[in-house]
Amino acid sequence: MNYHNYYPVDVINGPGTRCTLFVSGCEHQCRGCYNQSTWRLDAGHLFTQAMEDQIIQDLNDPRIKRRGLSLSGGDPLHPANLASVLQLVKRVKAECCDKDIWLWSGYVLSELTEQQQEIVKLIDVLVDGKFEKETQDPSLVWRGSENQIIHYFQDV
Repeated sequence: MNYHNYYPVDVINGPGTRCTLFVSGCEHQCRGCYNQSTWRLDAGHLFTQAMEDQIIQDLNDPRIKRRGLSLSGGDPLHPANLASVLQLVKRVKAECCDKDIWLWSGYVLSELTEQQQEIVKLIDVLVDGKFEKETQDPSLVWRGSENQIIHYFQDV
């Protein structure tokens, strides 16, 4: 898996102070997408064990009380990203028990594959659905268009 960008301190992509990873690769390629540079699977940087370790270290840093991890992109549920995202999510759940995980995906919850569902079962919040320029609304919280749904799986 490649990632396009990583923000160890982010207050925009989810509630509270968070770590945010933008993965590379998106087959939806929504018209009006603000993150088109993440569409290609080979965009950005290789996601290494060192990068995964850095995310865990950042989430556990006592100097900054981070609330959790945000996964966006691209699309974290792109088939090419599933193994790495699953490994990261499992590790966050095991080593950062007090942190929540938010994930944005163009895929719709009711249509997820078994592999995608394996990840979703471990996260706290899924924002699903393709970005639709026609229903774009800047006043929406945590989503860009009215069709996108925020699914809360845990109390966050």
